[in-house]
Amino acid sequence: MALLQVNYVSQALMRTVTLHVVLPVDKFDSETGPYHPERKFPTLYLLHGIFGNYTDWISGTRVQRWAEAHDLAVVMPSGDNRFYLNQQATHDLYGEFIGRELVEITRRMFPLSRRREDTFIGGLSMGGYGALRNGLKYCDTFGCIAALSSANVAAMLDSYTDTADSFKGTRRYIEALFGPMAAIPGSDSDLAALADGLKDQPDRRPRVYLACGDRDGLLPVNRQLRDILTADGFDVTWRQAPGDHEWDFWDSQIRQVIDWLPLGGGAAGINSGHIG
Repeated sequence: MALLQVNYVSQALMRTVTLHVVLPVDKFDSETGPYHPERKFPTLYLLHGIFGNYTDWISGTRVQRWAEAHDLAVVMPSGDNRFYLNQQATHDLYGEFIGRELVEITRRMFPLSRRREDTFIGGLSMGGYGALRNGLKYCDTFGCIAALSSANVAAMLDSYTDTADSFKGTRRYIEALFGPMAAIPGSDSDLAALADGLKDQPDRRPRVYLACGDRDGLLPVNRQLRDILTADGFDVTWRQAPGDHEWDFWDSQIRQVIDWLPLGGGAAGINSGHIG
């Protein structure tokens, strides 16, 4: 599988952005045979958590190996610490970037399927929230959402104060990204409201994979979200497994996510995963 670093100028963010892309184009059956025929690959857009960037999933998990085995392309952008939401005042339109632009531009760059049923979004923690928010908001683009240890801010508003030890726990940080706290419930940053908006539209509801570690402080809000999505008619796969808010848990879960996606088996062959 080719591992590519891409730089391009984003209209949504009005600056050059960097991505990692894993692309399963380099398989062949013998040293003298041709590469496998061209095809349009199913694609997972994979979002990192707070403090991270586009390198996190490659350095923290074995996602490249498992994507390669299933002939799955994976696109990994940076979201800074912005929760993958639009900040209009600074033209940091991260929601637009993730939900529309990134899909459009990578389909122009690479042999990716344009079918909704082959287009997926996932993430962990802040990225789990971003995957859910943008997967639900742009539900006509994404057929599946995978969210690990999701930081569902709208369900934790009472926990943010002006005296928190870390900036990410402060009210001022949340309001800088989400707007006034009083306006969050019912807005397009409220996952429950987005889910409710699809309650009577079964054909537009993505399939959802939710997982959280049994020692993770975010377990209660993830269980709550599971129940909301289920009540709204979503096809939800729930995994609660041993683990905390850490990479060992996410590494094990991303393999299960890839097995859960509607991919089928990848083609056999020699590729960059083979070391002689």
